[in-house]
Amino acid sequence: MKENKGNEILLALLAGAAVGVAIGYFLNSDKKEEIIGDIKSGASKIKDELTEELEKGKIILDELIKKASA
Repeated sequence: MKENKGNEILLALLAGAAVGVAIGYFLNSDKKEEIIGDIKSGASKIKDELTEELEKGKIILDELIKKASA
């Protein structure tokens, strides 16, 4: 069990280091605006897709409620 905990801690440290490297690269990059634009575009696309899927889920739920009430 302790070995598993040690692996989790090591993995968390490696992930933190990777994030630190990515942030360092980003801060020193000449393409900051392009990267920010890409991130915003991707986030907007994900938001739109999630909103669409949520609406589909609401429709399915409403149909199930109607069937259960009948």
